Amino acid sequence: MIQREALSPPKVSWAQDGQAVVMTLTGDWLREGPALALEAEPPQHWPERYETGELGEFDSTLPAFLLAHLRSVEAVKDKEPSLLGLPDNLRGLMELALAVPERSDAKGQSDDDSDIKELGKMTLRAWAGIRATVEFVGESVLSFGRFFAGKARFRNSDFWLTLQECGIEALPIVSLISFLIGLILAFVGNVQLTNFGANIFVADLVGIAMVREMGVVMTGIIMSGRTGASFAAHIGSMKANEEIDALKTFGLNPFDFLVLPRLLALLLMMPILTIYANIVGILGGMLVGFFVGIPPVLYWNETLLSVDLTTASLGVFKSFFFAVAIAISGCMQGMRAGNSSAAVGQATTRAVVTSITAIIVLDSAFAAIFTILDI
Repeated sequence: MIQREALSPPKVSWAQDGQAVVMTLTGDWLREGPALALEAEPPQHWPERYETGELGEFDSTLPAFLLAHLRSVEAVKDKEPSLLGLPDNLRGLMELALAVPERSDAKGQSDDDSDIKELGKMTLRAWAGIRATVEFVGESVLSFGRFFAGKARFRNSDFWLTLQECGIEALPIVSLISFLIGLILAFVGNVQLTNFGANIFVADLVGIAMVREMGVVMTGIIMSGRTGASFAAHIGSMKANEEIDALKTFGLNPFDFLVLPRLLALLLMMPILTIYANIVGILGGMLVGFFVGIPPVLYWNETLLSVDLTTASLGVFKSFFFAVAIAISGCMQGMRAGNSSAAVGQATTRAVVTSITAIIVLDSAFAAIFTILDI
């Protein structure tokens, strides 16, 4: 092993030889060696020749420095950088390095980017995302058309397996969350309504809140984190393993084979899960009512009086749109995932965030529409 004290410090200097710039390299260029010493400010264009007569030992430190310098200075149009004077082994490394183009994301973002430029980049990214979403929705609509025309091809076993994952396997977490939401609404409502001697209206509060908003929204959020993420991870893994390309090679449409059964399964199960969540939430409120002195029969009758068919159908109506948002978000992010395990994880995260955001936006829009229509 070479002792650090025995190494000569690496130095670099530039000299002008007529119209040509000469770079002189001396010393030992080793990672464990002394620090680099610059004897002059580097010129803003490529050197024409290298002087390496006093160059000692070197490792990857030297070619990395030369490559960084060549890429940092002003390039000469239609001219390759000169490697004249470099040792043969170093010249070979530099030729290989210069043959590979620099990645656009290898450098950090320039600090001198203006706010207008950043705004433009954000606008372009937003437009690209909107365009990709519209294209994906359009492909899904065409896939639905092929399904109703009897031309869509997918395995029935995949559909029934997805139906089971979206339905029966989701019942435990939907039951727990809906029951707790009903408890919370009843506790909060009872504290306030007791001040007016009207705690019987806890039944109205829990019933209307569950069937209009909380039941469908909480079910949608649960399915976003559970099923939407599963869709993105499954399809993203297939994308990384090139299984989607294999489907295309076999003449199968990936939308028909992967997206359509998941969309159908979620469209079928979301309304059922929403109705189930509404009932469980009302039962949770009934349990609180029992402990605060409201008989279960009286609580149930008051709930039936406050929740008519129109009110009860609002959450179920919204569940169809939430199901489409969850399925589209999960499948789209999976189809657009990169070809690595890290990309699959990122796609899964984006699917959950996108679907939950879509649910909140859709629910806000429906709330405004129902208010305008006085429903």
